[in-house]
Amino acid sequence: MEEPDETGPRSGSSTHDPRRWTWDTRRWLLVGVSATLAVLALLALLGTWVFARSTSVNGHLVDRSSPALIAAVRLETAYADQDAAIRDHVLTGDAPLSGGYSAGRETEREQVAVLHELLRDDTGATAHLRVVLERARAWEDRVVRPALSVTPGTTPPAQVRAAVADPSPYSELRAATRAQVDRLQHQRDIARADLQDVRDLRTWVFSAIALVIVAGVIMVFAGLRRGVTLPVSRLVADADAVTRGDFEHAITPTGPADLRALADAMEAMRRRLADELAFSDDARYRLDEQATELRRSNADLEQFAYVASHDLQEPLRKVASFCRLLEKRYQGQLDERADRYIAFAVDGAVRMQALINDLLAFSRVGRGPVDETAVDLNAVYETVVGDLAIAIREADAEVAHDPLPTVRGDRTQLSVVLQNLITNAVKFREPDRPVHVAVSAEQVDGMWRISVTDDGIGIDPAQADRIFVIFQRLHTRDAYPGNGMGLAMCKKIVEFHGGTIALDPEHTTGTRITFTLPVAPTAVETPPVAPASIAPLTQRQTPTQEQTPAKERTWPEKPTEKPTPPKAS
Repeated sequence: MEEPDETGPRSGSSTHDPRRWTWDTRRWLLVGVSATLAVLALLALLGTWVFARSTSVNGHLVDRSSPALIAAVRLETAYADQDAAIRDHVLTGDAPLSGGYSAGRETEREQVAVLHELLRDDTGATAHLRVVLERARAWEDRVVRPALSVTPGTTPPAQVRAAVADPSPYSELRAATRAQVDRLQHQRDIARADLQDVRDLRTWVFSAIALVIVAGVIMVFAGLRRGVTLPVSRLVADADAVTRGDFEHAITPTGPADLRALADAMEAMRRRLADELAFSDDARYRLDEQATELRRSNADLEQFAYVASHDLQEPLRKVASFCRLLEKRYQGQLDERADRYIAFAVDGAVRMQALINDLLAFSRVGRGPVDETAVDLNAVYETVVGDLAIAIREADAEVAHDPLPTVRGDRTQLSVVLQNLITNAVKFREPDRPVHVAVSAEQVDGMWRISVTDDGIGIDPAQADRIFVIFQRLHTRDAYPGNGMGLAMCKKIVEFHGGTIALDPEHTTGTRITFTLPVAPTAVETPPVAPASIAPLTQRQTPTQEQTPAKERTWPEKPTEKPTPPKAS
């Protein structure tokens, strides 16, 4: 494989690099695997041929040459045994024909049949066998048959004795069998030499195959290392340098075309990240400046809150006090218009003081330290209902609740939420019938959903977002008193605790406000039970001295009036 260029241009350079690889990894692997498979196929064919050749030579030696030589030697021995038996029978005169002749004849027939079978494809060996058989028939005609005609116990005729004594027929037969054995021995030696040559060739071929395979493996590993491992290692090293924070470290493209494309993409991503980081640093710098400015502005707002809660309230308190003194001292002494003007002044001063207090309370939600503890909403409910006992009794309202959970939060702020919601439910009622209010809770998706439901005048679903905006009212102040701060305060407190608050549009017979609070990690889940029956508040227990008092006001109050929290629209 081609060595990657270490000094090539960086990513994004327009300079053409003729040494840059034009093949991708897939193409390199395809060519490499194809070449390897082709070489292995050739080696496999060569190995198959060598193995087949070795098998053929070994089979010829084992199945033909050696058995044929053995059969020829046995045939020669059979002829020698027959000749010895004939000579003993004739030359001794009265000796019977020995069993060696019969055994020799049997061996002759067997070995001739074996040789015919083994030498049928070898014309030269078949011709030699034919010569041997012709010499054997001549020997039988001239020697064996005359000798067999002699009766045991009689003297053989002189003609028979002369034929047996003549060595020439058997000598010719023995010369033919010896020539046959020598020929088969020579063929066997040639077969053994061929087998040894094939074995040597097989050894060399398989050694070459092993060397080629080892060399191929080494080349594959070297190619993968030079073409894949090293470029990927360099790419990883460059990426690690960028990951450690060196965003100015360029990523060098090396290796095949696809790895270079990957390196170019990573280099483009690095440049984009570097640009984004520079922009982020600039934005962070501007954000720090804005945060500093915001802290200064918050400090000014806190100073304004202090002034509003002290310096502004004191003149309002004096205005309200002196207007009431005028109302008390000169009521009836002036005309009706003057009395109405004095009443307007008193009402305006009191409402201004209430607006300032409510606005200060709204601005303080989420600022400063918050005492987060486990808050039992059942106890909060009892305290709130006890604080609102007079208003509930005057409205002849019926208030009930299901078992409420224990959540983690600020008890005072959660009390404000329940107090404002129940106050709105009691206030916004039909004038000709009592209102029924129910507080319930259920756990949904890891959050407690608390609902405050009433059967009062209801809220148009189209106003579902407007009612949670500060100072937004749906009714005139003459119809229903209030300044439009209650639900806005509830929304800010609930969101500060990590929940949401909304109007339930599916509830049409009255109003249902639902808000969610996170489940406390150690809170005990309250099992769902049937809602408690709604009973008139006059049958409830009155609040004790230890219960949390209602929200305090700083303006002068009439002896029969009870301070109320900020009202919702």
